[in-house]
Amino acid sequence: MKAVILAAGIASRLRPLTDNTPKCLLKVGTKNILELSIDNLLVNNITDIVIVTGYLEQQIKDFMATTFPQLKVNYIYNEVYDSTNNIYSLWLAKDALLGDEILLMDSDIIFDPKIIAALINSGYENCLALKRHKVGDEEIKVKADINGRVLEISKIVPAIDAIGESIGIEKFSKSSLYKLFEVIDHKVLDEKMVNIFYEVAFEEMIKEGENIYIVDTTEYICMEIDTAADLKTAADELIKYKFTNQ
Repeated sequence: MKAVILAAGIASRLRPLTDNTPKCLLKVGTKNILELSIDNLLVNNITDIVIVTGYLEQQIKDFMATTFPQLKVNYIYNEVYDSTNNIYSLWLAKDALLGDEILLMDSDIIFDPKIIAALINSGYENCLALKRHKVGDEEIKVKADINGRVLEISKIVPAIDAIGESIGIEKFSKSSLYKLFEVIDHKVLDEKMVNIFYEVAFEEMIKEGENIYIVDTTEYICMEIDTAADLKTAADELIKYKFTNQ
């Protein structure tokens, strides 16, 4: 299995903290977000890693070389990181990913490594980690049927229909990945939709017959980092979570 981490964005909402530092290198407690993510992959014996970089990419490369010198990371550069969204970053990684089962990860979340294990051991070819909580406008919301099959996934899913939030960690089988990139090719190359979320492609592949299932990971810590306040809250929650789960 390969893991792909999308880490190209500017993270303007975190300025001035991100004026000179990529978002994924901001510290949550004693470690930065990327280090925590890599640690979680290694705990689950995933060492084949692709990172899509963009903003201040050399800092990410330098950090990885210093902190994880044993890893051979495949870096893919999104040179238009300031005008594209994560669907385009994922599309750039196509050639590096096709032919493998993948774990797709956003680079701005802190989470328990058990979430990765839950996806891998779920029995589903394609699945995503779901957090059940009261959702608002900003979350990527999920609507699913009674069997946990995703019907809709986007920010515009009505909150009343949503069963929770997709936290930004997904698993795709080798065969379904070809379908996913077929959809993404059409969105990027034909429709020129390079500034949208990759969940648009998820919805399209679902409409075309592929199944994606939820894996309920609410019991495990997971937080998206969007603001300076999030960093402080995440650090406090991480300490509390580790203490209570020792």
